[in-house]
Amino acid sequence: MVRFILSKFFYMIVSLFILISVTFVLMKAIPGNPFMSEKAVPPSIQQHLMAKYGLDKPLYEQYLKYLGNLARGDFGISMKMKDQGVSDLIWGSFGPSLRLGIIAIVVSIVVGIGLGMLAALYHRKLIDNVAMILAVIGMSVPSFVLASLLQFYLAQKAGIFKVMGLNGPLDYVLPVMALSAQPIAFIARLARSSMLEVLHSEYIKTAKAKGLAWPIIMWRHVIRNGIMPVVTYVGPMTANIITGSVVIEQIFGIGGLGKIFVSSISNRDYTLIMGVTIFYGIILMVARLLTDIAYAFIDPRIKLSKGKEG
Repeated sequence: MVRFILSKFFYMIVSLFILISVTFVLMKAIPGNPFMSEKAVPPSIQQHLMAKYGLDKPLYEQYLKYLGNLARGDFGISMKMKDQGVSDLIWGSFGPSLRLGIIAIVVSIVVGIGLGMLAALYHRKLIDNVAMILAVIGMSVPSFVLASLLQFYLAQKAGIFKVMGLNGPLDYVLPVMALSAQPIAFIARLARSSMLEVLHSEYIKTAKAKGLAWPIIMWRHVIRNGIMPVVTYVGPMTANIITGSVVIEQIFGIGGLGKIFVSSISNRDYTLIMGVTIFYGIILMVARLLTDIAYAFIDPRIKLSKGKEG
């Protein structure tokens, strides 16, 4: 197991290095610089600012210096927000994004597995049909479209929720619904298909023949084996929710990490763009690592086979 985790961690470090390198090169390839704005800035001042942040150096020198700073845990200073460290900006805005993401992930898993289980248990009945119709709708409607519809009908028209902001528990309802709709739909379809296969397997018939109580069969065999494909989806789902929250935070006016990321791109704030991108990348890669470890614990055969490959 230790070898398995170490191999996954190694690939995570390599992936992170590639992400940093590609983002750095692409960012520098964009025409212009952070100090170009609607107001004319004298060339002498621009040159001074470029020299201050090392942007007048060759690209490879900037790259090596940035890697050296990262190795010391230094993400640098924002080029547009005076005297604001990138690390401070990220941690200061991460709270709302973290809470929103965790709630959306938990809701997606619980509701998705619940719908999939009900659909499998009541196969080809009303509950199954309704669950699959909801799943198709959830997968078909983009999160930003659903967010706008929820705002219009449940906030503006009905007045049940607030249109923007996160000032209380109820304010999380609409953003979480918008973020979790597609993951719920995918998990429901995945869980339904997997649990149907398990329910019609021979060992379930054997367990019934032995006289095991149905709740025990469901817990020990159906649920444990049926959710394995769902576990593999948790990593990509986390990525979808985290990246999707950037748009959702803008729609609902949430002052989270997504707002910082969007403003950094519009301002061409190089250090902040790099910092947020790396931060997002680390979250996604850690989520994938934890997913692989959880999958290995659920099914030891996966651990052994992947350990040999690594």
